[in-house]
Amino acid sequence: MNVRKNCPLYFVLFVLSLFPSTFGQDAWKGECARTADLKIYSGAFTAEQTGDIEGYELAIDERKGSTVTAFLYVYEGGGSEGIKLPGHIAGNKLLIQGKWVEHLTEYPSKKEIVQTRFVRLGGTITPFVIRGKLTIEGMRKNQAIELKRAKHIWMCK
Repeated sequence: MNVRKNCPLYFVLFVLSLFPSTFGQDAWKGECARTADLKIYSGAFTAEQTGDIEGYELAIDERKGSTVTAFLYVYEGGGSEGIKLPGHIAGNKLLIQGKWVEHLTEYPSKKEIVQTRFVRLGGTITPFVIRGKLTIEGMRKNQAIELKRAKHIWMCK
């Protein structure tokens, strides 16, 4: 990884970590309501050393035919807002892909930063597990994932 190239991103993330999160309990309630009737697959866990939330979750809203709308949750230390992505299921094959647009605020200048990343999750799906590869542009490339069926997303426990 080129640390110099990523220094501005690390700086923004560091500065954002110094301020209280705007993704509080009210936002979690909204995510819980949005995903209550969806099929949830989870690979989220609490890191032993830090107590942080890590991993991924996928909430799938199946439509007529093979079209789905999915919400991908990327946990890197705390709560996450679902990334809405289109996809489809054909037999036991799942493909979800789209753009993740993040609106960040740089402090103390309060300058808005917009980052767009392409996200692709492809693999197999059963009623109990999703196995596949996840690519998030600029973050992860072809990371093997296994998400197990869950009753609700991690934040709604």
